Amino acid sequence: MKKFAGVFDLYRFFATAALTFSVTLLAPFANAAGPNLLSQAALVLDAKSGEAIYAKNSAHVTPIASITKLMTAMIVIDADQFLDEKLTITMEDLDFLKGSRSRLTIGETFTRREMLSLALMSSENRAANALGRYFPGGSPAAVRAMNAKAKSLGMTSTQFADTTGLSPENVSTAKDLATLVTAANQYPLIASLSTQREQYLQSNETGKTYHFGNSNALVKSDNWNISLQKTGFIREAGRCVVMLTEIAKRPVVLVLLDSVGKFSRIGDAQRIKTWMETGEVLEIPKPVVYKKSKAKRGKVIAKKRRR
Repeated sequence: MKKFAGVFDLYRFFATAALTFSVTLLAPFANAAGPNLLSQAALVLDAKSGEAIYAKNSAHVTPIASITKLMTAMIVIDADQFLDEKLTITMEDLDFLKGSRSRLTIGETFTRREMLSLALMSSENRAANALGRYFPGGSPAAVRAMNAKAKSLGMTSTQFADTTGLSPENVSTAKDLATLVTAANQYPLIASLSTQREQYLQSNETGKTYHFGNSNALVKSDNWNISLQKTGFIREAGRCVVMLTEIAKRPVVLVLLDSVGKFSRIGDAQRIKTWMETGEVLEIPKPVVYKKSKAKRGKVIAKKRRR
């Protein structure tokens, strides 16, 4: 009996060890339901295998706002236009659709390379519109080239209406945008310009020096290794972001669309990162409500109240 008891104990030891190893190995994806997200559509794709690690409404067609600018950059580079040619900002580049602001003024000139940088890094609408105007055949030809490029890439649920993304008629799906990110990464200039932390540009016309920062705060974080990115926002699209990055030591394409709140897409990206690396499903923080109350001296102050 002692002999059988010893064998049983040995078996139990190896079984426990195997179970512990399996749990440790699978911990990053232990929760099959996935992370908590505010984005209405999302996709996390293994960049090497093309395997979907997580998907949420990934086939839902929705406006994509300035994610459009990735395709704008692709067709400009495909046209082999001279990158050091000077492009002039004109009245045609003003946004009469959404009324968005820009520090680029009428009459200023910047090179095509600088315009690409501003469009990709800082999501500059006047720069993106100018790139379309200077495309061979003008803006209409640029939009046709964008749609033709999308079709050639197999982006069957995608349609472009302008080079800026200001029109809500620029639509796509998370699945199609993962294809766009993968294709855009084949252009070293797009990858490089989109992930610049900041850029200084001087206007020869006004003498002003402009400082532009990246519209994606994660680019500046040491906790993220981002190879390519683009943000987007208009009311109809919500907050959007696409990235090629590395999470849990594997390259992934991350697409987040139609999120609410200024920082929600960043929060969603962080929750995905935590889920992939540790298996932990982080809760979405509850909104902070500010209640007005009168101070002793008659001034109005704001007190935080959580609910």
